[in-house]
Amino acid sequence: MLSALKKFKNNRYFKSLNLSWKEGIPASAMQSMVDEYLIPLGLFLGATPWEIGLLVAIPNLFGSCAQFFAVRIVKVLGSRLRCLATGAVLQVAFLVPIACLAPIGMPKRISLLIFFITMFRIIGGLIGTIWGSLTSDYLRPEERGFYFGWRSRITGLAGVFGIILGGVLLFSFREISPALGFFILFALAAAARTVSAWLMAQMEDIPQGKNPGDEFTFLMFLRRFRESNFVKFVLYVASITFTTNLAAPFFSVYMLRDLQFNYLVFMFVHLGAVAAGLFSFPVWGKHADAIGNARILKLTSFLIPVIPILWMFSSNLVYLFTIEIFAGFVWGGFNLCSLNFIYDAVSPGKRIRCIGYFTFINGVAMFLGALLGGYLVERIPPIQGSRILSIFLVSGILRFASHFILSKHFHEVRETGQKVSSAELFFSVVGIRPVLGQGRDWGFLGTLRKFPRED
Repeated sequence: MLSALKKFKNNRYFKSLNLSWKEGIPASAMQSMVDEYLIPLGLFLGATPWEIGLLVAIPNLFGSCAQFFAVRIVKVLGSRLRCLATGAVLQVAFLVPIACLAPIGMPKRISLLIFFITMFRIIGGLIGTIWGSLTSDYLRPEERGFYFGWRSRITGLAGVFGIILGGVLLFSFREISPALGFFILFALAAAARTVSAWLMAQMEDIPQGKNPGDEFTFLMFLRRFRESNFVKFVLYVASITFTTNLAAPFFSVYMLRDLQFNYLVFMFVHLGAVAAGLFSFPVWGKHADAIGNARILKLTSFLIPVIPILWMFSSNLVYLFTIEIFAGFVWGGFNLCSLNFIYDAVSPGKRIRCIGYFTFINGVAMFLGALLGGYLVERIPPIQGSRILSIFLVSGILRFASHFILSKHFHEVRETGQKVSSAELFFSVVGIRPVLGQGRDWGFLGTLRKFPRED
């Protein structure tokens, strides 16, 4: 699997590409531990469904607003790499008090959790924007789908480890001390981020060229909606984000509170999505390089609305695990190609600013979705005795509306070698009728032979 990196041995930034996937291993383990077990931590601390909505909404709102300062922060610190290393260290500083909230009894613990995770998300959002700008500069356009798909699979394995570690740890401490289990889990996340920061600091920085055309305000960005393909793409993704986050915070609540799953079963269900994502990243990346990111986005956004609706039909563990496999596969394509579309559509000098605006708009959409979901989940008429199931249905319907209304308004920006229908693309991705000249030889090694949470 690692032999695939040899494809980039002639790339002048080979050392940094090598460090990038290594840094991603502890970073992904940290992120999975925080993302998957933050809501369980909130529930352990006594959060209500409304407070769970705030726990998701508020950090994403402030994290998205911080994107306006990304360009300025890079200028102040002098380089993108310095920003990345400094930000990673600051994230460690906020993970430590989060770890301490569970074992230390104090008032306002939910408020403190929201504050600390908000600071963590603010810094994480800035790191993501700047990291994307720097790493994409290491690669040629035709290499990005392959490299990021390959890297995502490796880091995804680390994410699987983080999820399993968290589930086993919390399950093991359920009788001894759940609070101690949460403390150890988030302390390990802080340690993983420390290793990530050390590796990231060794990457090579690339100075950004200055072009007067790279300077534009957020309002100038929005005013170009009618003629800008990229702005239409951003609003399309934001609509999917908004409708998704009506339900996203409540899948964990539904499993842990309503279905009374223990942490081990909770972990098992989530692993379905992560495992499917590991398989899907190189498959989607290979097809995106050959057929285009826009085609993948439009196919996956048609399938995404089905996911929350499927949760309404059964609470059987095997059934839910199967749904999560489907969700992980579909979301893997959507998330990978959303990022790659930005790299294709935006010139290097504009990437930090455009990724920042993209992240801001999506953060606001996430905030509004989670906030509205948190409001509705305590007021909407229940289905089968559960208001959360009602939220799942509303989210699914609105996701379909977003796809059919907005997906047709943006187009591919890069010339691709093949034109295929959506049906042909789907059958090729699942290996039934390949359009890229290969059959099912897309295992861990087969996917690397050539270039081209659901939540």
